[in-house]
Amino acid sequence: MIQKLLSLMRRAINDFDMIHSGDKIAVGVSGGKDSLALLQLLCAYQKFSEHAFELCAVTVDMGFADSDFSPVERFCEELGVNYRREKTDIAEIIFDVRKEKNPCSLCAKMRRGALNSVINEMGYNKLALGHHKNDVVDTFMLSLMFEGRLSTFQPVSYMSRSDVTLIRPLVYVSEREIAGLAKTLPVCKNPCPADKRSQREEMKKLLKDVAVKYPDVSDRIANAVMHPDRYNLWGMNKKQ
Repeated sequence: MIQKLLSLMRRAINDFDMIHSGDKIAVGVSGGKDSLALLQLLCAYQKFSEHAFELCAVTVDMGFADSDFSPVERFCEELGVNYRREKTDIAEIIFDVRKEKNPCSLCAKMRRGALNSVINEMGYNKLALGHHKNDVVDTFMLSLMFEGRLSTFQPVSYMSRSDVTLIRPLVYVSEREIAGLAKTLPVCKNPCPADKRSQREEMKKLLKDVAVKYPDVSDRIANAVMHPDRYNLWGMNKKQ
């Protein structure tokens, strides 16, 4: 299993020129299966990559009372990766002060801001996030159905305000493939009250329902987004 995931990740890294020698890459680790899988795979990739680069793991602690990241800390110790837990009051701001009805967008922006601040402080130049192929599709469909435009996130994007380059090495890996690896990872419970109740979760359910009749629907949408010979949203980033 891990060899297949490594192969897919390596292809994405090469296709989109994500990693260079001398890079200092911070992996955003939430404690969920995707970010933990990314951390493990990047550690494995680091051992045979032609590029010499540094790795660390950073968790943004949103301030939920029942958060427990000790399994993540032990996992990083086992991997030999420096671990940083950044405590914030994001949960209080979003749920107690602002009382956001749709908190996910603001939460993502605030967590990204906290990550960028830590990365700048530590002197790292790249942030790796665990978004996978299904996230590409979900984001595309959310943009289409709720915003009326054709858009999804880029595999590589430069954030000029923080001078940090964001990379997503798992864009060729499906959520199902990650779920297989997750059985061996110390996945933490998500304490967020909005977990499983967002528009993204609604889109996941919609695509799952459609897949009952059309099993390859997510792969076909992903192919339409990524394929270099058709209408694709990544063509400017991909190596020719």
